[in-house]
Amino acid sequence: MTGDRPVDGALGTVQHGARLGVLDIGSNTVHLLIVDMRLGGRPVPTRSHKQTLRLMRYLQDDGSISDEGVAALLSAIGECVDIARAEALDDFVVMATSALREAANGEEVVARIEREAEVSLDILSGPDEARLTFLAVRRWFGWAAGRILLLDIGGGSLEIAVGDDEEPAIALSVPLGAGRSTVGFFHDDPPSAADQRALRAYAKDVLEDAVAKVAPFGRPDHVIGSSKTIRSLARLAGNALPGVGDGDRAVLSRAQLDDWVPRLARMDATSRTALPGITTDRTFQIVAGGIVLSEAVRAFRVAELDVSPWALREGRLLQMLDRV
Repeated sequence: MTGDRPVDGALGTVQHGARLGVLDIGSNTVHLLIVDMRLGGRPVPTRSHKQTLRLMRYLQDDGSISDEGVAALLSAIGECVDIARAEALDDFVVMATSALREAANGEEVVARIEREAEVSLDILSGPDEARLTFLAVRRWFGWAAGRILLLDIGGGSLEIAVGDDEEPAIALSVPLGAGRSTVGFFHDDPPSAADQRALRAYAKDVLEDAVAKVAPFGRPDHVIGSSKTIRSLARLAGNALPGVGDGDRAVLSRAQLDDWVPRLARMDATSRTALPGITTDRTFQIVAGGIVLSEAVRAFRVAELDVSPWALREGRLLQMLDRV
C-alpha cells in the first residue's frame, strides 16, 4: 500500500518523512498503529485502532483455531485494513505472531486472510519478535542503557533477548505467554492454588534452560520489560509510566510482583478490572502473566526492571523506516 508522498530512488528514500502503518495480529489483540516518521525523528502516532480477540480462547483440542475464531479474526482484520486504506500510507505491513504461527490450521487461516483481506502477511518467528522488540527498547533507552536484558510477555510466548547493540547477541522465544499459560493451566476463576503451583513449576523448568543459554553473554546493565501485561502490573503497583517528553522512570520490582500477584489470584476476572491498570482485555490473563514474570525475574536474579512504552509494533516501524 503506497501513498502519494514524494519518494526518491528505487529503494524509496523518503524526502520529507513517511506515514507508516503496521497491523499486529497478536494472540490477544489485532492492533493497527499509524505513525508519521522521519529519519532521526521520534515516531509520532496519528491513529491507533485495536480489537480485542483473546485468540487463545478459540483454540480447539487439536490446536486449530475454531470457525468462530477465524470469523472474528477476519472481521477485526478487515476493519483495520479498511482504516489503513483510507490513509495516505507510504508503507503498510501486516504481521502475525505466535497465535497464527503455531495454530494447527495456521497455514489455511493465513491463506484465507491474505485472500479475503487482500493483504500479505509477514509471519514472525519467536526470535524475530524478540529482535524487533529489542530494537524498539534500545532506541527508547539509548546506548547509555548498556547491556540490556529484555523480557517481553505476549499472549502466546515470552521473548527474551540480551545484547549491547541494536541487534541482540541472543534472541529466544519460549512458550510462556500470558494467554497460553492461562488456557493451559488455569481451570477456574480465580485460579486454584494447585493450578498456580503447576504453572510456576512449568515456568521454572522452561526458564532454567533459557537462563543457561543467556548466561554466556554476561550480566546485563539494565533489565527492561516490554508488554501490556508488564505495563499493567507497573500501573497496579503505583509506578508512574513515562509519557512522551517527560523524564519519569517506570519500574517494577520483584517485591511488588510478589506482593500483588497473590492478591490478584484471589480475585475473579470481573473484580480485577476495578484495580488501576487492569483493563478488561487483560483481566483474564494478568494472573498468569504475573506468575510468569515473577518466575522470570527470579530465574534471572533481577530485583527491578524498567518498563518500556515501546515494543514490537514500534520495532517493526523503526525497521521499516531504516529500510526506506
